[in-house]
Amino acid sequence: MVSKKLTKEKGRKAAIYKSEECLNCGLPLELTDKYCSNCSQLNSTKQLSINDFFNEFFSSLFTYDSRLRYTLKDLLFKPGVITRNYVAGQRLKYANPFRFYLSVSIIYFILQSFSTGNDLLDIDLDIDTPENSEIISETLDSTSIKKDNYFDSESFNKELDSIISNRVSSKEITIKNDTIVTYLSEAELDTIPWSNRMMERFFLYREFYNNTKIENPVKALDSLKHPVNRVNKWVYSKNKTIDRIVENPENFINFLMQKIPFFLFFFAPFYAFFFWIIYSMKKYNYMEHLVFIFHIFSFSFLAAIIAYFPDLLFRDSNIVTAIVYLIIGPFYFYKALRNFYKQKRAITLFKFVVLNLIFFIGSLITATLFFTATAAVY
Repeated sequence: MVSKKLTKEKGRKAAIYKSEECLNCGLPLELTDKYCSNCSQLNSTKQLSINDFFNEFFSSLFTYDSRLRYTLKDLLFKPGVITRNYVAGQRLKYANPFRFYLSVSIIYFILQSFSTGNDLLDIDLDIDTPENSEIISETLDSTSIKKDNYFDSESFNKELDSIISNRVSSKEITIKNDTIVTYLSEAELDTIPWSNRMMERFFLYREFYNNTKIENPVKALDSLKHPVNRVNKWVYSKNKTIDRIVENPENFINFLMQKIPFFLFFFAPFYAFFFWIIYSMKKYNYMEHLVFIFHIFSFSFLAAIIAYFPDLLFRDSNIVTAIVYLIIGPFYFYKALRNFYKQKRAITLFKFVVLNLIFFIGSLITATLFFTATAAVY
C-alpha cells in the first residue's frame, strides 16, 4: 500500500511514477524506494520535461551536499576529529580526502592567478627565430666582417669552426682578446664520468652562449662540432630559459607556485612514513596516517582561500594569510595531533616539534629536486 506521504509527492518523485525495477542497473525495487540502493538513481519512470529539468538544476544550485557541509565544518573547527571519524568508518559522511585536497588546492591557485594577473602561457618560448640565428653581438678577434654594427653570423661560424678544428688540443677558444672559452669536444665529454658529464656540457654551452649570444641551438652545436641531437639541443636551449628567469623572476616564481599542490601530493606519502614510525605504537596503519596528512594539507589551502578575501582589502599586504600560516596553522596542527592520536600534551608537543623539523628538512630536499625538475621543463 502506497503511503500518504508518497501520494503527496509531485513531479518525478510522485508515487504514480515509481517502478519495481531500477531503470539504470535493473535492481528490483519497492514502491516505497525513492532511490536505488545499488546505484542511487531516482526511482522514477516519468519522462523528462522542461519543468523537471530546470527544477532539478536550480535545486542543485541551492542545496548543499551533506558530505561537503560536514567536511568543511569538521575540517575547519574540529582538528583531527574528521580524520578520526573517517578512519572509524564514517566514509559516506565526508568527501574523499585525496580528491578534496586536490579540489581546494586548485581553487586556491586559481584565485591566486586572478590576483597576480600573470599569464604564464604568454611567455615566448621560441628560440629559433631568424633574427636569433642570423644576428649576433660578439665575434672572434680574427673576424673582420661587420654589417651595420653586427657581425655576419655565417662568417663568424666559419672562423669558429676553423679554430675549433685546429685547437682542440688546447681546449680553449679566444673570443676577442680578453675572453677565453674552454672547449671540449664530444669525444672528450664522453670520457667524463656520467655524473659530471651533463654539468660540464651545460657549463661549456653556457660559457659559449654568454660570449657569442647565439640562441639557435642547431647553429651553436654546429659551430661547436657537437652532435645536433635532442639532448644537446635541450641542454643548449636552457640558456634561454635562464635568461627568461633572470629577466622576469616573478613569472618563474608563479610557475613554481602552481606546482605546489602536486609537490605536496607526492610529498605526502614520504611524510606519512615518518608518522607511521613515530606513532608505531598506535593502531593506525600507513594509509590512515596518510589520510591525516591530507586533511592537514587541505586545511592549509582551505584557510588560505578564506584569508584570500580579507587580504584583498589590504591590497599588496597578506596580513591575514600570514596570521593563518604563522599562528593558526601551527596551533591547528598541534590540536589535530592531540585529537587524532589521543596522547598527552607533553608527548604531543614533543612529536609536534619533531614532525615539523622532519617536514622542513624533508620538504626542503624534495622541493629542491622537484623544482629543479620543474625548471628543466620551464
